[in-house]
Amino acid sequence: MGKNKDMDLLKNGKRIDGRGKEDLRELEAKAGILKRADGSGYFRMGNTEAVAAVFGPRELHPKHKQKPQRGILQCRYNLAPFSVDDRKRPGPSRRGKEIGKVAEGALSSAVFLEEFPTATIDVYMEVISADAGTRCVALNAGSIALADAGIPMKGLISSCAAGKIEDTPVLDLKGEEDMNGQVDLPIAMNAETGEITLLQMDGMTDIEEMDEMMDLAIKGCKKVAEKQKEALMETF
Repeated sequence: MGKNKDMDLLKNGKRIDGRGKEDLRELEAKAGILKRADGSGYFRMGNTEAVAAVFGPRELHPKHKQKPQRGILQCRYNLAPFSVDDRKRPGPSRRGKEIGKVAEGALSSAVFLEEFPTATIDVYMEVISADAGTRCVALNAGSIALADAGIPMKGLISSCAAGKIEDTPVLDLKGEEDMNGQVDLPIAMNAETGEITLLQMDGMTDIEEMDEMMDLAIKGCKKVAEKQKEALMETF
């Protein structure tokens, strides 16, 4: 993240898209959008969109990877080549693999994996439009897909980022803010238990600002959870 001195990210208390510092971008969520998956979900924050599909639980192969006491959850995160302005090279990237591993930890904490010994639950998350917050949006779609598949969970995993622009903590960075801001802090939390299942940070800050950004991100996650629940209720 590097500040572009020619760009005013915050002016008269308003951000470049007119939001206040505690405002989320527009949210949209859907469940059950893919017929051939066991569960599926869609989530949008502003111009960032992701689709997720869940397959399983099913027997894990090769068998030497099986766990006799519990199942495992595997995540694949991918940024579609057409999701960014500069068309990216198709196929998995190092960053995508890293985010996939982070997503596995964030989502598996909410799943009762002990009910599925020797099995795998596979979550495929595809970002189809990227304008910052891609891992958060992908996680939100993935959590909807798991619930849509009927996977027993301790609660939905909801994700949102806070950050710092113009020395001011704000909620839910968009593209220009992410590129030119000072801090990006994505989190994920269990909407039922309040457990934080993901916490990352890019940039430098102090404890006081960190606490303020965490409070903003948690509030954002709670609003995301409401949208996820609405989408799932519409499938009944």
